[in-house]
Amino acid sequence: MRGFVVEKLAHPSKIPLTTDIPEPKVGSGQVLVDVYSTGLNFFDILQSQGKYQNQPPLPFILGTEFAGRVSSKSPLPTGCPYKPGQRVFGAAQGAFADVVAVEWEKLIPLPDNISFDQGAGLFVTWPTSYEALVGRAELKAGEWVLVTAAAGGVGIAAVQIAKALGAKVIAAAGSPSKIEVAKKYGGADYGVNYSTPGWQKEVLKITGGKGVNVIYDPVGLINDSLKCIAWKGRAIVIGFAAGTIEKVPMNIVLLKNISLVGLHWGAYTQKEATRIPVVWKELLDLFASGRVKPVTYTQTWPLERLAEGLGALERRETWGKAVVKVKEDDSAKVGAKL
Repeated sequence: MRGFVVEKLAHPSKIPLTTDIPEPKVGSGQVLVDVYSTGLNFFDILQSQGKYQNQPPLPFILGTEFAGRVSSKSPLPTGCPYKPGQRVFGAAQGAFADVVAVEWEKLIPLPDNISFDQGAGLFVTWPTSYEALVGRAELKAGEWVLVTAAAGGVGIAAVQIAKALGAKVIAAAGSPSKIEVAKKYGGADYGVNYSTPGWQKEVLKITGGKGVNVIYDPVGLINDSLKCIAWKGRAIVIGFAAGTIEKVPMNIVLLKNISLVGLHWGAYTQKEATRIPVVWKELLDLFASGRVKPVTYTQTWPLERLAEGLGALERRETWGKAVVKVKEDDSAKVGAKL
């Protein structure tokens, strides 16, 4: 089969597609999934270079998020509810390939109204945004939410979730075009450009001088955003896509009576596993209702051009979820029903 095998740590642009690797062997409790679409993440770029917190031993196949079908060649472990050909999505090391081995308990049925391309970007981004806003910030209807990098994968999910929960959303992004994406596809109420000096004054103006109740920040703009946070506001630390881990002046936390809240969704498997199915049930109910909808970038890349897709992601050219199409959907065109 085909796959992006990392034999020596290097930038993805230096890693060729291997076309003759054996299909993965299943371990205990695992099934084989034929990958139809796979999601691109910044951490893929880091992992290929040995710079990510989760580094499998060399050699390894790159990629994590995917959507596809349970393989007809797959064994079905005891207790596994899935059938050959069933549409699923999930995450496992080695998703940039034709076939991936994954623990069946880490698979989720792909809803009928969601395509493989859309499903390829669900497993990491959507529960991250949902748990951040609902579980950590305890967002309430009518509150103001500021989402930074609002046109990105987790950002546009956060915009949609906040809107679905009845919040008023201000999308912050680095260009007018990305602000427009957050409004058009995410449903944001307002937009501000954080590359413009003093953008926080615009946020204060929009909120009638009170500031935002919740800040959702995957970029590393907490300090800047605290200039427009409301009394008793909650600032959620999602990540540091800009590359700098901030140091927050704690006197501001004290004087504004605010909370700094972290969200590391990946740690829930070890720390709070019972919360995971709760989050997914509530998310799947939202998808079924049509109140939220996964947003993918307008361009997809074939597997052999994966490095191009990761390059576009790295240069901040994409919005929504960037996706590589591994094989064409062989079922009725789901996209026509969306």
